[in-house]
Amino acid sequence: MSASARILVVDDEPSLRQMMDVLLRRMGHDVVKASSVFEAREQVDASPAPFDLVVTDLMMADGTGLEVLDYALARSTETQVLVVTAHGSVETAVDAMRRGAYCYLEKPLSMGEARVQIEKALEKRWLLKDNSSLRIITRGLTPEGGNGSLIGRSGTFQAAMEFVRRAAPNRANVLITGESGTGKELFARAIHTGSDRSAGPFVVVNCGAIPTELFESELFGHEKGAYTGASSRTLGMFRQADGGTLFLDEVGEIPLHLQVKLLRALQERKVRSVGGTAEIPVDTRIVAATNRDLAEMVREKLFREDLFYRLNVLRLQLPPLRERREDLPALIEHFRSRFASENGRSFVTFSSEALRLMLGYPWPGNVRELENAVERAVTLAQGTTVLRDDLPPEVLGVRSGPPSDVVLPPEGIDLESALDEIERSLIRQALERAKGVRTHAATHLGLTFRSFRYRLQKLGMSSGDAGAGDGDGDEPEPRGRR
Repeated sequence: MSASARILVVDDEPSLRQMMDVLLRRMGHDVVKASSVFEAREQVDASPAPFDLVVTDLMMADGTGLEVLDYALARSTETQVLVVTAHGSVETAVDAMRRGAYCYLEKPLSMGEARVQIEKALEKRWLLKDNSSLRIITRGLTPEGGNGSLIGRSGTFQAAMEFVRRAAPNRANVLITGESGTGKELFARAIHTGSDRSAGPFVVVNCGAIPTELFESELFGHEKGAYTGASSRTLGMFRQADGGTLFLDEVGEIPLHLQVKLLRALQERKVRSVGGTAEIPVDTRIVAATNRDLAEMVREKLFREDLFYRLNVLRLQLPPLRERREDLPALIEHFRSRFASENGRSFVTFSSEALRLMLGYPWPGNVRELENAVERAVTLAQGTTVLRDDLPPEVLGVRSGPPSDVVLPPEGIDLESALDEIERSLIRQALERAKGVRTHAATHLGLTFRSFRYRLQKLGMSSGDAGAGDGDGDEPEPRGRR
């Protein structure tokens, strides 16, 4: 153990106190001794900070080690306590562990075993201290009126939050750009929450997940009988968001021939349902988001210039996580606390090595990748500590994906078939990681949903190939999501 700890040794036998004192000082620790329960309480009260470790005999002339245990833990629940018991008092020692002791040691003491248990107890103490520091970092970082996952103190993050505070009270359309996983929907919700529309609906449209033939109906609604299968009248998402905010996620995926209808709705603030004759006024604020370069798409004639300028009134460029690395500790602690609570494992902490690896990884998938990694780690952790082996292979530096040194066999190869097989393998892995949800699987592969769906069809695959469902039924419902 490299770090020095402050340790209280409590025993009414001078020889045992001295033996433990010699062992601990050789290990590099500061030792305070007490010869009774009364003196132990005095030492706990007099100590400027809680002891890191208390080693106490169970049976003493003026009381028991259970009293010392309770008194030390009342000062700090992070103090670790080792109870020393004579053979035959094991039942009482087990009771001490139920009350919060780290472990017990039986007399006659084995110095080798004592050293091992002391090191383990202090390792737990350092882990608790590390994670407490992370919890302190996160205090006060949640923006007022924002979402609990919007956490950070870096300059780039604070600049983004200042934009939210200034943009929220206005009616102007907002375009949020940034890499996948940077939290564009969270910032859109923060803008909605900070506006005078916060009491109204916040409706999410994943533009990349809506089939082209249904896009107009989803946005503007349809009348009964407007087309085959239209058995009832629907309002459409523009009208569902009336009085609130409509969030157009992946807006760059809107088919070019439908962009003109969206532009008209934005200009006129009116919508006409499919099969309808009347134009219905709507009071809807638009917040759009994309991870694509819309200006480049305009130059390539893939996105209408007039629609781009209509959406790009106020623009927020979100920084990738690699440009706000000082926010990593707070984000890790936020997700650790959330997933530990959801799994009923509130005492799960990260080992020093696991934290070091997490803080050193570049997180190309941004906050979404970090969130998934912490959830995996907390779920897989055995006991109360996340170890390095609980982390994803990418964080450990293990290369994933096909090898770069593929060798061409002497007899040649059918390149198209080989590439298709590699593609099938990666798609299966993405579907397994996404639990069959195709929009999430597409994100893992850096594809739009439409491109991902095309590849599935080309290869004759479905999300059921990952054993996670039959495909369409696993998709998030595009209609009326809030």
